[in-house]
Amino acid sequence: MLAAEHRDDVTPVSLYYDINVQGMKNVLEAMEINNVKRIVFTSSVAVYGLNKSNPDENYSTDPFNHYGKSKWQAEQVLQEWYKSHPDWNINIIRPTVIFGERNRGNVYNLLKQISSGKFLMVGDGNNKKSMAYVGNVVAFIKYLIENKTEGYNVYNYIDKPDLTMNDLVYNVSKVLNKKIPAIHFSLWLGMLGGYCFDCLAFFTRKKLTVSSVRVKKFCATTQFDSSKVQSMDFIPPFTLEEGLANTLTCEFMNPNKRDDITFVSE
Repeated sequence: MLAAEHRDDVTPVSLYYDINVQGMKNVLEAMEINNVKRIVFTSSVAVYGLNKSNPDENYSTDPFNHYGKSKWQAEQVLQEWYKSHPDWNINIIRPTVIFGERNRGNVYNLLKQISSGKFLMVGDGNNKKSMAYVGNVVAFIKYLIENKTEGYNVYNYIDKPDLTMNDLVYNVSKVLNKKIPAIHFSLWLGMLGGYCFDCLAFFTRKKLTVSSVRVKKFCATTQFDSSKVQSMDFIPPFTLEEGLANTLTCEFMNPNKRDDITFVSE
């Protein structure tokens, strides 16, 4: 199950719960009617909250926004369902932020800003970001379908090693063969700019790519433990650097060669 309401600026906020929580209940009821007893649910590391210390699957949940809260509530629905349906196979993946070709999510917006040369680094750039390439996430879902056919299982999915924001900018500049400005702005100045964009979005009723929430997320350390997956015999088909190179080449070096199909994730 992949469908979800996930943007940072969804209104009304009840949509997060109508789609992410009630939607889960609807799917489970439909599965029972049709005698389907296996589900792979893509949750999110957002259930852990911001600035946590490399949480693994046993870490306590502490979501900070409605997206994370609704994803956690959807997991709780699955937990309760499994208690009365112990013969079912429920696999939950908590991926970190996903990127890839034709994805129009937060990482795409960040890569677009960096590649444009108009990127402004907020903070010292040493905060680490766990990321996941879509090609590897798809491969891991396939792996679970084929190999994890019993029980209730939860997995963080991250492509290691984690990159700092400075590392990410360096990789983008290397692939695009472009010099990226290395100007750093303090966090308070970045947050001030984010609040200004919040006001602009409020008065214009438009959804902008910059906001105080996104500045806060950009400067946060979002690093997660994936030792559970790494202990399995699953081998990601792409390295993180290969995934970045594939994405940058498709989106910013050969844009006329891609098809018009796009999709959006967090």
